[in-house]
Order: sequence, then C-alpha cells, then structure tokens
Amino acid sequence: MQRFEFKELEFQGAYIIKPFYAEDFRGSLIKDYNEETFRENGISHNLKETFYTISKKGVIRASHFQLVKQQAKLVRCITGHVYDVIVDLRPASSTYGKWKGFHLTGNNTNMLLVPEYFGHGYLVIEDSIVSYKCAELFYGEGDSGIAYDDPDIGIVWPFELIGGKENLIISEKDKELMSFKEYNDIVGK
Repeated sequence: MQRFEFKELEFQGAYIIKPFYAEDFRGSLIKDYNEETFRENGISHNLKETFYTISKKGVIRASHFQLVKQQAKLVRCITGHVYDVIVDLRPASSTYGKWKGFHLTGNNTNMLLVPEYFGHGYLVIEDSIVSYKCAELFYGEGDSGIAYDDPDIGIVWPFELIGGKENLIISEKDKELMSFKEYNDIVGK
C-alpha cells in the first residue's frame, strides 16, 4: 500500500502528487483526492467541477487558462500517456513565463496540481483519458490561452513521440490563441 506523496515544484504552489494506491488479489484502488490529506500538506483545493478529456494520439491542447475566475486544477492521466506542460503566468512571480513538462501516464498514476494563474496544456502521446478536478467552475467568457508554439515561452514538445510535428491534431480554437506578448499587454507586464 502506498500513501499520498506530495512534491512541490520550483513553481510555488505547483505539485507532483502520487495518489493513494492499494493492491491485492482482487485488483487495485487509486484515491486521487482527499480534502483532509491535501489540507494537512498545505494545499487548499476545493472541488467545484470534475471532468475528463478523451483524446487521440497527436492531439495538442495549448496553454489554456481563464482570464477571470482562475481555476486551480488537479490533473491525472487515467489511461494512456500525455506530456503535460504548465506555464507560470503570474506577473509578480520569479518564474514568470517559465514552463515545465511532465510525462503523466495511466501506469505512473502521477497527478499534477496546477495553481491558479498558470497555463496548462498537453501533447497526447498515446490515446488517453485525462481527469480534471477544478477548484473553480468553467467560465466560458474568460476562457483563453497562449499558443502551444509561442517562441517567447519556447516549450520543447516531444513531437518525435507522435512521429513528428506533421502528426499534430489541433483545434481551430487553439490555432487562434494569443501570444505571450499579447498576454503581457493584458496583464500590464
């Protein structure tokens, strides 16, 4: 049996979390959220919305966020494999504009706690189901993001794991997202 494990990243408030895991002759159980355990580890994550994305290999979801009613998110790949990326979009942060990537898989069960005011996206390496537990409701009028290939952020995506960039599947919405320079204009940086 394995208990929750919390590892804070160099981005203050962002964590990689190993969920509670138990296994016996019947199979296994994964508990990926417990309010009391999170609070004991200094994380206040009140759930307001839970959803799942089902994505095909090659799908890229750019650095999404809400301009208002920011959403902290607890993200876990239930099945498959995604390369998950967070971008610090807090203007006063020492890591502003920096990014970090993580391989989340159904096998490693790792979760990523994405704080408010962070961009979040991923590249689907294998057909995947990804779980989101959000601390704020989706607010469509504030829905926004930064392009996955923004040169000022410079995310290095592992396109070789999907057979090359030519195999990307990207939504029309994500093709029209703002640049980091445009985001800077919005936040007055």
